[in-house]
Amino acid sequence: MTQAFECAECGNPRFLMSSCQHCGSAELPSMFVDVTEFNIKQGFPNVEEALDHLTEYLRAAYELGLKAIVLIHGYGSSGEGGRIKWAIHAALENNRFADRVEEYFYGENVPYASPACQDLLKKRPGLKRYLKHFKAGNAGMTILLLGSTPRST
Repeated sequence: MTQAFECAECGNPRFLMSSCQHCGSAELPSMFVDVTEFNIKQGFPNVEEALDHLTEYLRAAYELGLKAIVLIHGYGSSGEGGRIKWAIHAALENNRFADRVEEYFYGENVPYASPACQDLLKKRPGLKRYLKHFKAGNAGMTILLLGSTPRST
């Protein structure tokens, strides 16, 4: 995965949710993309930890002005989807992240070249590089479109 952020202090590439591995800065990094990928499965969290990680990531992404997140939550081995996937879907449907997430699309509902995918790409063209590999959609991801950050007065 390529890093889409750079340290605001030293300019080196870094990740969004960690301090700079080069200078140790904890300041939010600068971004040079408007779409990023977040693999919530990394580190094998339980459901509550995954939801907490997503909340933190959304806060930082929203503050930076990111426009979309490709959330990788996996599908699970049961054939019906994993617990993290269903917990994220429930949180979205119950408006848990409504203050930051404007719209969301389940990966299985936006197969590449479908009308739903084309509509999504009109809104966020930067998603093309993530979606073009999924001819049948991808039930292990959810696309989050973030709202505009509030302007200071």
